[in-house]
Amino acid sequence: MEILQEKVHLWIDSARFVKAKPGVYILYDKKLEAIYIGQSDNLQSKFSKYLDTDFEGNECKQKTHSYQRTFTDNPKEQQQTLLDEFKNQHGKLPNCNSETI
Repeated sequence: MEILQEKVHLWIDSARFVKAKPGVYILYDKKLEAIYIGQSDNLQSKFSKYLDTDFEGNECKQKTHSYQRTFTDNPKEQQQTLLDEFKNQHGKLPNCNSETI
């Protein structure tokens, strides 16, 4: 289920080409189920780190197959809004967010 209006991108094919701008992102598994809603002040840096370290051994995020992203000037607030909306709709947070909270 897509959360953002933006196009869904395949992870390995396009993650390295994200612009160095602040934004929020949703990671999806192969079933297109949201597994993580994140934010960064620099999406290019965050995605490069994920790619270079295979999500730093995080087994949950390693299930990433595709993603959506949107650029915003207030990524922390936007992330919280998306998390709240997801929890209201599904009764829980995405699996990988649940691990960190």
